Amino acid sequence: MTLDRRSFIKTGGAAVAGTMVLPPLLKSCQNIQISPDVKSYLDHFEVTPEMLQKVIAEAMSKGGDYADLFFEHTISNSLGLEDGKVNSSNSNVDYGVGIRVLKGDQTGFAYTESTSLQDMLKVAKTAANIANDPVTFNQGELIEKTIPNYYKVTQKWENSTIEEKIPFVQKVNDRLYELDEKVTKARVFQRDETSYVMFYSSEGLLTFDYRPMATLGVVCVMEKDGVIENDYSARSVRMGFEFMNDDLVEELAQEAVKKTNFLFGAGKPKAGELPVVLGAGGSGILLHEAMGHPFEADFNRKGESIFSDKMGKSIAKDFINIVEDGTMEYNRGAINVDDEGNDVKKVYLVKDGVLESYLHDRISAKYYGVDPTGNGRRQSFRHVPLPRMRITYMENGPHTTEEIISSVDYGVYVDNFTNGQVKIGAGDFTFFVKSGMLIENGKLTTPIKDINIIGNGPQALADITMAAGDYQTATGTWTCGKGGQSVPVGMGLPSVLVKKLTVGGTSA
Repeated sequence: MTLDRRSFIKTGGAAVAGTMVLPPLLKSCQNIQISPDVKSYLDHFEVTPEMLQKVIAEAMSKGGDYADLFFEHTISNSLGLEDGKVNSSNSNVDYGVGIRVLKGDQTGFAYTESTSLQDMLKVAKTAANIANDPVTFNQGELIEKTIPNYYKVTQKWENSTIEEKIPFVQKVNDRLYELDEKVTKARVFQRDETSYVMFYSSEGLLTFDYRPMATLGVVCVMEKDGVIENDYSARSVRMGFEFMNDDLVEELAQEAVKKTNFLFGAGKPKAGELPVVLGAGGSGILLHEAMGHPFEADFNRKGESIFSDKMGKSIAKDFINIVEDGTMEYNRGAINVDDEGNDVKKVYLVKDGVLESYLHDRISAKYYGVDPTGNGRRQSFRHVPLPRMRITYMENGPHTTEEIISSVDYGVYVDNFTNGQVKIGAGDFTFFVKSGMLIENGKLTTPIKDINIIGNGPQALADITMAAGDYQTATGTWTCGKGGQSVPVGMGLPSVLVKKLTVGGTSA
């Protein structure tokens, strides 16, 4: 492995409340007892406890309140198949460390693609320059932190060959053509990623994580009577090579063909304000975008979120419970520890209709005087952590799916979203719906496709009048963008009825 030893520097400010607090005087780090697991990660990044202490001391040398180091080594691979043959293959290795210093309401940040002591000290000095009152920082006691494991791996991706992966990609392609003669084209994609991360802070905390990610998906193109339609099916989880199996191949192929076939003959409903039933599972994207982002604490402490003054207040019906969780085993959004070394928790954002918590990183938790919720996440060592979602879902409600559908005279049922946008301040959102069903006189009738759903997040949450007991976790390759960073996430929802949303359809 060849590592580029260039250093890159970024500095900036973030609004945080609080006065300067000098780091506590800590014990000497000599004669530290290190477990084999900790040693393996120190060796992986070619650093020692003494090196960590020297870099932290340099980062704190200008009077910072707090500093941390985030090490990352990521290996990613991808395969692509089109026209019946694997026609692309890519691999990438990323390696480096990000160094952050906090002082009052300022954040200093720098990173380097090298873990040599000289390069780390250089960027630590840059990050430290946001402070200007020299202090003496005593070397501290290294505190090893044990974390749970929500994604146990049987066969690591770095121990898997391209020859092992290709047959599964080919099988998905071949199975599509076997299932339906209308299939004219298939594009199959396979990706895997392995990340080793290690975190160390001026408080002496040392923790680490091994993060796998597996993805297999297919885009299916079909033609019927001169009409061409396409849809896709994909799965992405935190697993090793054991993720790849014949059952997965069959599931993806069957689903892609079914979803694409559904689009033939589908139309559009009348445009206007209509009752909307969000189907279980994939409709969780609306919950994520329109309601999850406004619960992130940085938007609230800056007064940008419409929920910034709603803590402890009723914002939904009393049967609504919204959860943010990072502990679902193997889920794409799961993490064993967040990117600030914080414990990962299951957090109730809304409990019995009442806003109970925001999503916190270290900075926002200090501002609000609460514990971090384990939502400090970053795209890579090149980025500062922000409050980010992991797996956001709504728990089951007291109604049945049949009761919900039968209560609607004229409206739409949607469960296949492709993307969405939300304005955090006002909470206004727009979502594109790939497919769904028209509801007429309390029954699902004709297929619909390619419509927009427009509304306001807080209002839509308040307008959820029914929720079923059919909760599903969404499948797919959901990735969340915020502040120029992207991270993998999960979501879920039971079937719910929103009293009214604006539906873009036909004018007739």
